[in-house]
Amino acid sequence: MRRFLERKGVHISVHAYFITALSYMALGLFSSLIIGLIIETIGNQTNLDHLKEMGEFAMDTKIWGGAIGVAIAYGLKAPPLVIFAALFSGAFGAELGGPAGSYVSALIATEFGKIISKETKIDIILTPFTTIVIGFIVGSFIGPPINSFMTGLGEIINWATFQQPFIMGVIVAVLMGLALTAPISSLAIAFMLSIDGIAAGAATVGCAAQMIGFATISYRDNGIGGAIAQGIGTSMLQVANVVRKPIILIPPTAAGAILAPFASVWLQLENNAPGAGMGTSGLVGQIMTFETLGFSMEVALAILFLHFIGPAVISFLIALWFRNKGWIQPGDMKIDYE
Repeated sequence: MRRFLERKGVHISVHAYFITALSYMALGLFSSLIIGLIIETIGNQTNLDHLKEMGEFAMDTKIWGGAIGVAIAYGLKAPPLVIFAALFSGAFGAELGGPAGSYVSALIATEFGKIISKETKIDIILTPFTTIVIGFIVGSFIGPPINSFMTGLGEIINWATFQQPFIMGVIVAVLMGLALTAPISSLAIAFMLSIDGIAAGAATVGCAAQMIGFATISYRDNGIGGAIAQGIGTSMLQVANVVRKPIILIPPTAAGAILAPFASVWLQLENNAPGAGMGTSGLVGQIMTFETLGFSMEVALAILFLHFIGPAVISFLIALWFRNKGWIQPGDMKIDYE
């Protein structure tokens, strides 16, 4: 059985299902829902009906659910017939079970599709048939309870952050920031948990602190190109360096913890789920903050301080102290970003 599964490309592991699949789920979300939100926001601000219509269509449940299905199947290296049929599995899972339902339906349907692929002379019929049927079954019976659990957990996080904005703001910022730098998807986590309100605002600060923090403190190792790659790309580029020298993770993480209460307690800077897990990546976190709170000078200044200036200054000062102590050396944060 093990040899058979290896031959079919089915690798039952934490890495495949909770790192690779979630990462590709995030790509599917970014290519549909998040881009749709950005387009709709531009349309609303410019009063261009075609952009609003375009954005609303991209944000349709079946659209982003199908994008999740195709993205997960592609990430798990499924054959073409499975990838195309996984569109249904992701869309149906999203329709009944939300983002968590879409993820589970697409994941299980893809693996079953890979197992049956090219095993019969009627592969062109049997492979997509199996993928669609399994996606339907999982989406109908497994997706909804999993989605209820995830959204329930998200509601607890949102409620707890509202009740204890200082403590929970710090916790949410630190955990989501670490998830963004780790080889998993903070976007997928935020979306499945449906984090919103001040919890999402704190999460955005934590994620932004990781990206801007690492872009700042690694500038002497990577130059302007590396700073841009991390600052508006992803701090995940530092994963290998973090594994080699975990202490470099402290400055940006501390910056997120310090700044989170400003967002959750004093400024009550809210956001939505897509913005919560993106930080400054593509400036999505900032666009979604404006989408949530409206465009104003007060919001703009809060974003400038909490998402950019604050993380840069705090991370720089902590890293400078670490360098003076000899705890961080030149080259410790060198990345290959090309």
